[in-house]
Amino acid sequence: MRERREDRDRGRAREFEAFAAGAAGRLLHAAVLLTAEPSTAAPRAERLLTAALARTYAEWDLLRGEDPYDRARQALALCFVRGAWRVHWERLSPPRPAAGPGAVGVLGALGPQERLVLVLRLYEGLTDRQTASLIGLPEDRVRAICARGVAAMRRGRVSHARR
Repeated sequence: MRERREDRDRGRAREFEAFAAGAAGRLLHAAVLLTAEPSTAAPRAERLLTAALARTYAEWDLLRGEDPYDRARQALALCFVRGAWRVHWERLSPPRPAAGPGAVGVLGALGPQERLVLVLRLYEGLTDRQTASLIGLPEDRVRAICARGVAAMRRGRVSHARR
């Protein structure tokens, strides 16, 4: 009985390692986009990825045919949201971009909610409905946030090009 459990645990670990080897790169890139850190040094993004993969591993046996990448993406988004709110509540001030002082690129100028919606919609390719379901907002709100974020990115690109 004990040997059977150990074999099952080893098999589970091998399955997860194979999944993580294939998905970690894309998930890390999504985390880097969410945190707006430089890809060469992204400690917050790495912590987000680690937390998301740990949560996915903890729930591995509960997947039952569900796509593990969807679960990991959901965990990544949840970890990002929790971190963004923690920054907000600790400072007791209006929410500021969770990227912090080292934020780079046009995503760095966006707030955490806009970044999250844009990453899920544009990088991950989720629909408005899927994004709304994942982050718990109405679909029309997701559409508005996405439009506002894209407009802000376009303004950022234009102002950088003129310099």
